[in-house]
Amino acid sequence: MEEERIPLPLLEAGMCSLKSKGLAMNREYHKWHSQSLGRDMELLVFGHAGARVVVFPTQSGRFFDWENRRMFDTLSRHLENGWVQVYCVDSVDPESWDNAHASPRDRAQRHLQYHDYIINEVIPFSKSKNDNSYAMAMGASMGAYHAASIALRFPEHFNRMIAMSGIYDIRAWTSGHDDELIYQGNPIEFIRGQDNGKLDQIRNMDMIIAIGKDDPAIEENRRFSQSLWDKGCWHAYREWDGFAHDWPYWHEMLLLYIGGAESKD
Repeated sequence: MEEERIPLPLLEAGMCSLKSKGLAMNREYHKWHSQSLGRDMELLVFGHAGARVVVFPTQSGRFFDWENRRMFDTLSRHLENGWVQVYCVDSVDPESWDNAHASPRDRAQRHLQYHDYIINEVIPFSKSKNDNSYAMAMGASMGAYHAASIALRFPEHFNRMIAMSGIYDIRAWTSGHDDELIYQGNPIEFIRGQDNGKLDQIRNMDMIIAIGKDDPAIEENRRFSQSLWDKGCWHAYREWDGFAHDWPYWHEMLLLYIGGAESKD
């Protein structure tokens, strides 16, 4: 895959907050033409070793959003010690669920092509750089949806899912329209339709779902949690006081849950 380095001024800007703490951390920019999506895709890699973590941006966000929000200041110890290596991928939401000019079916198709990009391109790329067998899918808000959607469809590729302040019923983006493609990209319906084969793999995955009690999506999160329990899928469901749908809360959740639901950091 052809790679392109990020321009030096941007590279330096990305490292500033970490340098100010006296830390030296591996940071890489990569870009290649995705066969799955038919266009160039960019991503950032943070850290040199450890569990491989695919981070999805918020709604229609970019691959550099977590860096700009200094989420990796929060994870600096984990990155420096080689406990995790993070892959921040770009979004195609403007071409899928946020594309008001496309039919619901076409939006779902583009979303599933995005899954192909992650599974067939990003995951192998991460393995080529890091042979750690443990992998996570993680995100906040719409990123939580993406983490849940791909982890449930491809549990053989992920050991942990961390979903913060997410939505899990995509039919709000389809005006109620439903078909097989939408079902594949709709976590709450997808888990309800699974048989024992896929369920065995999902049950082996560590799943952490966090949501604020005042978040408008609280009832949807409760329904999603119940759908997982109904299928015998153990998971940690955590309700936070207040709205809890903003970056300061996600900093706290990230540090609390990166090592698992019962970890201290």
